[in-house]
Amino acid sequence: MRTLTVGLIAYRLLSRVATPLVPILLRQRMLRGKEDPGRMAERLGYTVVPRPEGTLIWLHGASVGESLAALPLIDALIGREGRHVLVTSGTLTSAQVLRTRLPPGVLHQFAAVDTPSSIARFLDHWRPQIALFIDSEIWPNTLIEAKRRNIPLALVNGRMSERSFKGWYRARRSAAVLMNAYDLCLVQDARTAERLRLLGATRVQITGSLKADATPLPADPAALDDLRRAIMDRPVFLAAQTHPGEEAMILAVHDRLRRSYPRLLTIIAPRHPERGEELVVQSGPRSAVRRAQGQLPGSDTAIYIADTMGELGLFYRVARLAFVGGSLVPHGGQNPLEPARLRCPVLAGPFTENFADAYESVFGMQGFGRVKSEAQILEVATQLLADADYAATIGARAETGALALAGAVALTARAVERALQEVGADARA
Repeated sequence: MRTLTVGLIAYRLLSRVATPLVPILLRQRMLRGKEDPGRMAERLGYTVVPRPEGTLIWLHGASVGESLAALPLIDALIGREGRHVLVTSGTLTSAQVLRTRLPPGVLHQFAAVDTPSSIARFLDHWRPQIALFIDSEIWPNTLIEAKRRNIPLALVNGRMSERSFKGWYRARRSAAVLMNAYDLCLVQDARTAERLRLLGATRVQITGSLKADATPLPADPAALDDLRRAIMDRPVFLAAQTHPGEEAMILAVHDRLRRSYPRLLTIIAPRHPERGEELVVQSGPRSAVRRAQGQLPGSDTAIYIADTMGELGLFYRVARLAFVGGSLVPHGGQNPLEPARLRCPVLAGPFTENFADAYESVFGMQGFGRVKSEAQILEVATQLLADADYAATIGARAETGALALAGAVALTARAVERALQEVGADARA
C-alpha cells in the first residue's frame, strides 16, 4: 500500500482519539431505535460467533439496497465445499431484512465502526481470504488494516456519483492511496470507471449492476391475498421509496386523478418507514391509514401509507403504475428495476443519476417515463389508469428493459473466482 498522506494520518489519529466516545454514540443510536441492543458489541469488532473453518469471503454492504443487491452474487460464490460467506451491514433495517433473505449458512454481523481498534478486532477474528465492498464503500481504517494483513480487496458493483467524485477529488492524494488499496474495482458503468481511474484506481472493469440480476422482489402470498381483497377492483397509483419534498406533489396528483377516478387508491411507500405518522399528518383531510399499524385500506381509504420494511413486492404487484422516488429531489433516484421486473410501469423525476443506465433502459423500452412536474405525472398516470391492457403492455416493456441489463453477477463472480485463485484461497483452506 502507498505511503499514507497527511490527511489519512490525521484521520487515523482522530479516529483513535475518538474511540472512547464510540460506545456513547452507539448507545445514543440504540435509544433512537437505530442499533440492536443485543448486538452492539459487533459494532466494536467483538463477536460470539466462531469463525468457520475453510475459505471465508467477507462481503460488506452499507444498508438494505447494497446488501440485497449482493444476494445473487452470494448464491454464485457459496457452491464449493469448505467455502463460507460473511455479510456485514451497518443498519438495523438491513439486518432485519437479511435475516429472512440470506441463504442458509451465510453469516451476518453488524459492521465494525471505522476505528483502528474495532477493525483490527474484527479482522483478527474473521481472517477473510477476500473482502468485497459493495457499491461505494470507502472506509480508510478498514482498507488500511485489511491491506496490512494482505487481504485482497475488491470494490464490487461500484458506483460513484458526481457529487462524491468532486468531494474525493478535492482530497485526490488521499483518494489515490485508498483507491490503490483495492486490488480490483468492478463497476456498474463507464462514468464510474472514469471517475475511479481519475482518483487513482488501476484494475477497473465494467461489469454492470448486480441489481439487474436480482430476482423479482418477493411477496408473502397470504399478505398479497389480503391486500388484493381489501383493494378489490380499485385502480392503484403507487409512489414508492419517496423522500421528503416529493409527497406533496404526489398528493396533489392524487387529488386531480380522483376527479376522473373517484375510487382511486394512492399508496405511498416512503424510503424511510419511520416517516409514516408524518405522512398521515401531511395527508390532511384525505382518509389515510398506516400499514405499520396493521391496517388494510378500507373502501373509503384514499391514501395508504406503506410504512413497513421489505414489502415493496406487495405494492408493485397491485399497482397500475409506480412513481419511483428520490427523483423529484436531488437525491439521484431509487432502483427502477424492482418495479420493472414485476411488470409495473415506471415513472420518475429528473434526478436519476444513481441508476442512470437502468432508467435509460427501462424508459427506452417504455417509450416514456421521465416526469418533471405535477402536470406530467398527471398526464401519464391518466393514460395508464384509463386502460389496463395498455398498462400491462407498458409493464411488459419495462421488464424487457430491465432484463436487457442482466449479466453482472456472472461477470462479477468470475472476477472474484480469479482473485481467489490468485491467492490460492480454497486450496490453502
